[in-house]
Amino acid sequence: MASVGDRVTITTKEETFEGLLLPDDKEFYVLKLDSGYNVGIAKAKKPNIKVLQPRTEKKQATPTPIAARTGLPTISVLHTGGTIASKVDYETGAVVARYTPDELLAQFPELAEIATIRSRLISNMSSDDMRFGHYNIIAKEVAKELTTGATGVIVTQGTDTLHYTAAALHYILTDLGKPVLIVGAQRSSDRPSSDAAQNLLAAAHFITKTDWAGVGICMHETTNDDTCTILPGERSRKLHSSRRDAFKAVNAEAIARVRLNPVAIEMLTSHGILHDRPTTVKPIAETIKVGLVKIHPNFSARQIKCFEGYDGVVIEGTGLGHAPITESDYLTSEHTRIYDAIKTLIKDGTTIVMTTQCIFGEVNQNVYSPGRKMQEAGVIPARHDTPPETAFIRLAWLLSNYDKKDIPASFPDHHDHHQRTA
Repeated sequence: MASVGDRVTITTKEETFEGLLLPDDKEFYVLKLDSGYNVGIAKAKKPNIKVLQPRTEKKQATPTPIAARTGLPTISVLHTGGTIASKVDYETGAVVARYTPDELLAQFPELAEIATIRSRLISNMSSDDMRFGHYNIIAKEVAKELTTGATGVIVTQGTDTLHYTAAALHYILTDLGKPVLIVGAQRSSDRPSSDAAQNLLAAAHFITKTDWAGVGICMHETTNDDTCTILPGERSRKLHSSRRDAFKAVNAEAIARVRLNPVAIEMLTSHGILHDRPTTVKPIAETIKVGLVKIHPNFSARQIKCFEGYDGVVIEGTGLGHAPITESDYLTSEHTRIYDAIKTLIKDGTTIVMTTQCIFGEVNQNVYSPGRKMQEAGVIPARHDTPPETAFIRLAWLLSNYDKKDIPASFPDHHDHHQRTA
């Protein structure tokens, strides 16, 4: 009988898979393939499992402490989960966490030449499970590190919602005077194609060798290992599900380009400068209810009505910020009901902000009559270049910290990393 960690083949009527048997769940057997990816095979298919090589027990070695060099700046590395500080034990199939300073330096020894590393775990979770309260916890821990001597902070996280976290920290950490970089990895550190080491080292070099202050993202610039880019935390988006260059700035320029061999940093845009003023943490209320809805053909009023009782809603409109609210023939009577549902939500106290689902470009609801009609109903155009994810986070933050009557004046969001007022 096969056990976790055994090398096996699993054969169904359709195909055969070979790899390491990982802990399964109720409905699937899970294999770690040689490519590094996992595959699930439904137990309902009653597959045949053949053990090729039994698991061999392996005692985990204690990492050898690496002596820190004196006189180096201090970087705090705060972990929230994801692949960047973990690796797969291929003899057990288990993910092994590497969070302490000694463990982190054993995995990425080059860090010891760049900075004195303080490293600790905040939480170990999938980025998809993050909620507003987690952003507040991260922000408070970042502020604590900055007030206790850290030159800058690296937050490691899974990549799926990394851009939401970056936007949240951009707003929550008000008057930020030091660098905070969110770093992830698209490929786990046990794989030859991993981007974990380069992303982490590039972030460390950028923090210690520039006078930049603010919240940014550090990830691969291309699919090659030539450079990483520092991206604006509130103007970036994950644009690919698996490529190492998945993150790009949207309607904005990258802040900097970092090359490792040899180390060279090219500043690409103007930026906030370091300062010693204390960082203020303005959290997002954990009870705030904000929705994000995408306009599409055959949209219905029910999809708006489901947000009854919400504090805010961000609409991903089409084009310049449009929604189907015009009744033009017998097939479009629903559009009047959509418009009425929007007006009712606003009347009942829900703040509605319009963005565009287009990746690039801006919202301008003054060009066509439907846009002007939406504004007459009380919809706030995000205008300019605010991505929907950023608008979603920004609206939640504004509703948590300012009076609703002041929110219309806060959109568009200007490119100011330090002084944010409603």
